Amino acid sequence: MIAENYREVEQKICEACARSGRSRSEVTLIAVSKTKPVEMLREAMEAGAEVFGENKVQELCDKYEVLPRNIHWHLIGHLQRNKVKYVVEKAELIHSVDSLRLAEEISKEAVKKDIQANILIEVNVAEEESKFGVTVEGTEELIRQIAPLPHIHIRGLMTIAPYVEDPEENRIIFRTLKKLAVDIKMKNIDNVDMDVLSMGMTGDYQVAIEEGATMVRVGTGIFGERDYLV
Repeated sequence: MIAENYREVEQKICEACARSGRSRSEVTLIAVSKTKPVEMLREAMEAGAEVFGENKVQELCDKYEVLPRNIHWHLIGHLQRNKVKYVVEKAELIHSVDSLRLAEEISKEAVKKDIQANILIEVNVAEEESKFGVTVEGTEELIRQIAPLPHIHIRGLMTIAPYVEDPEENRIIFRTLKKLAVDIKMKNIDNVDMDVLSMGMTGDYQVAIEEGATMVRVGTGIFGERDYLV
């Protein structure tokens, strides 16, 4: 089932790229594997998955230890400062940086381990109270504060769009994030790239791709309904 689901998601990504005149190579599919056992991740790998996204640091670290080293791990969930030291070496990209204090902790640990930490700034475009992220208006200021930190590299932006029945309702969210990225890119801030736009999940990733997503985070569409841990 996972292989079939994965192929179906791949097909829909290709279709969305074709509709928007983009190359399939411009979009990275992140298989969101939170709460899923390693056996299911192995199935996804056999189907072609190479990039996995986890919400919790502990879960990412546990899976990192038992799965092949050629997997690309992304941390997509909220990151607490006291957990940074465990994940900064393991996650190729941290999607959820939304404060200077968190960025400072990532920088400190990256310096200590002599690595380059790649991050995205999480933007709460819809300004939902239940979500983390900086406001659209506050994004550039936060980026300017983080950019000078050593051993940290801002690669782009991420957002979690609202849950909606009709994915078209989120088109404005994705369009807003894309415009913000373009505006910031034009400022030519040192140590800041805007080549990554992480937006779109199972329900709306095709719309996100049409609006410029370079990474989509698909969990349910690949693995089925989430298993909530008790």
